[in-house]
Amino acid sequence: MRAKLDTGARTSALHVADLVALPGGLVSFDVVLSRRRADRRIRVETHVVRTARVRSTTGVTTLRPVVRTRLRLGHFEREIEVSLVDRGPMIHRMLIGRSGLAGLVVAGDHRYLVSRAPRPRRARGLP
Repeated sequence: MRAKLDTGARTSALHVADLVALPGGLVSFDVVLSRRRADRRIRVETHVVRTARVRSTTGVTTLRPVVRTRLRLGHFEREIEVSLVDRGPMIHRMLIGRSGLAGLVVAGDHRYLVSRAPRPRRARGLP
């Protein structure tokens, strides 16, 4: 999944749909993998680590459930906390904040340093 690295954000965020609180501190949700294909999703059930008060870039504060997941960036791998939120209007399905990036150097003037860039889309009607 492509993600945006955001050193200005403290916490990481993951776009989810159909978030349901379950008994015993569990949540169930769909991880939406694609903006263009709503059917590309995975159902997940996991424990809530905590609930966090998060202020968005627009200044609106919300309470979000936070879960732990494994982050893999190239050969780098670690467990991080991510808040679950509807990022529907956003381009990237995941935002990785500075707590998830701790110990890494972020090169803000480069893109796709550990993977290939996606192929450019062809215009409709062209071969």
